[in-house]
Amino acid sequence: MGVVVLVDLAVGPGFGFLPMMALGPAFAGLVGNMRRSALIGGLALVLSLLLIVYDGQLGERRGYTTLISVGGVALAGVVATAMRERREAELASVRSIAEVAQRVLLRPVPRGAGPLRVGVSYTSALAEARIGGDLYEVVTGPSGVRVLVGDVQGKGLEAVETAAVVLGAFREAAYDEPDLTAVGEKLERALERHLPTEKFVTAVLAEVPLLSEDRAQAYATLLNFGHPAPLLISADESVRYAEPPARALPLGLTLHGGDPPRPHRVPFAPGDQLLFYTDGVTEARDHEDRFYPLDERAHLLKEPDPDRALDAIRQDVSEHVRSPLHDDAAMLLLRYREPTPPRPTPPEDTPPG
Repeated sequence: MGVVVLVDLAVGPGFGFLPMMALGPAFAGLVGNMRRSALIGGLALVLSLLLIVYDGQLGERRGYTTLISVGGVALAGVVATAMRERREAELASVRSIAEVAQRVLLRPVPRGAGPLRVGVSYTSALAEARIGGDLYEVVTGPSGVRVLVGDVQGKGLEAVETAAVVLGAFREAAYDEPDLTAVGEKLERALERHLPTEKFVTAVLAEVPLLSEDRAQAYATLLNFGHPAPLLISADESVRYAEPPARALPLGLTLHGGDPPRPHRVPFAPGDQLLFYTDGVTEARDHEDRFYPLDERAHLLKEPDPDRALDAIRQDVSEHVRSPLHDDAAMLLLRYREPTPPRPTPPEDTPPG
């Protein structure tokens, strides 16, 4: 608006620059509140009227056209601002509801469970979203620490609905069922009751018994429903995938044919780490279409804090892709605490004499 005034004063009315005064109210409607838009619109009208008088166009058709144009754009800017503020209020309400849904669906996992330390990382593929089709949960029950990490077919609200069904069934079954096979069967029945037959979920269940911190006795039991195998990082820094003895169908499909998965044990002792993840991590591709080499990046998990260790992996995935992820990416890290050395017993005082 200031530029329009200067140009009109410098070159006169013959240049026809005065209708550009409407740009001020037009841009004002994009930011700020209604009061600001109304003030800028009123200022634009006043400046236009003064310049029309200065240029001798008052009473001419060109002067009236300028005033109508600027006034119309100013009014439209105020209306647009009111509509934008209403949409922003609705969006804020929706985000507030989404925050509540996030806390209910993906509750914060315990950072310590028995002899384990736990870290979690979640990145949704949908912009501005906090939840999606990946799911995780950690439950401490009578038989030990039980873990679920899964990936729902599809994205969006339908994937969230499926994730809610699986998580609700797992939270109940993890406390009550005697073993992982029974937990998996309960998840299957929950999916069959509540969701269409074409939906399925890849998932891996794990159980770590609450035993003494004895390396010879420590292990983890895994039950894999067509999910990427967890990455096992031993205390001696060796890295391998905890592959199941045989591939199995995902949850939601095993009741329609095929052998169910069989539980299998992997060594999991003090100092070891077990990284669960979804395919949004390992299938992240760079500009040369190369997958993210998770096993080659296991050294990034040396960070003492589990959450910061996962942040290092997430940052490395982002640098590998150099663009927004195309799929949800969830990671859950179980770290078996090193046994605490016993405190030395102070010597007994020897009585004098």
